[in-house]
Amino acid sequence: MHDETIEPVPESQSTEEVIDYKDKYLRLLAEMENTRKRMQKEKLETMRFAIDNVLAEMIIPMDNLENALRGANQMVGEVKSWALGFEMILSQFKDVLQQNGVVAFNSEKEVFDPHFHEAIETEETEDVSEGTILKEFVKGYRSGDRIIRPARVKVAKAKIKGE
Repeated sequence: MHDETIEPVPESQSTEEVIDYKDKYLRLLAEMENTRKRMQKEKLETMRFAIDNVLAEMIIPMDNLENALRGANQMVGEVKSWALGFEMILSQFKDVLQQNGVVAFNSEKEVFDPHFHEAIETEETEDVSEGTILKEFVKGYRSGDRIIRPARVKVAKAKIKGE
């Protein structure tokens, strides 16, 4: 090993210069730490986004399975046994979503919000106020504050007077 000695600060270097160098050094350390934290946060957000996208893709076949099983109670015999097995599998898929923070949200009778809903149909009515969701065709899902899939809904529209 080298026997390195720290040279004393030359007399010509003022105390103000030393303070200035120390300040620059501390600022650089803080900047490096902030950069490290920001990169770590971006990495976590990217991973969460990727996981949410995979879970969103899982929702489509789950919806199809749920629709296919709607009449499971009216089935008989072996078909009913199969349906019950598929219902258990569907339940496990829903548990996986929930464990990953993905939850369905209810839209019927709520006020239409384009951040949460996709209007695929409107209906003129006097029964409810304009913008109220009359029917939910496809469930919406969210993960925390991020919408994984907007709900597809029918929205009330004010009836045009004179018709």
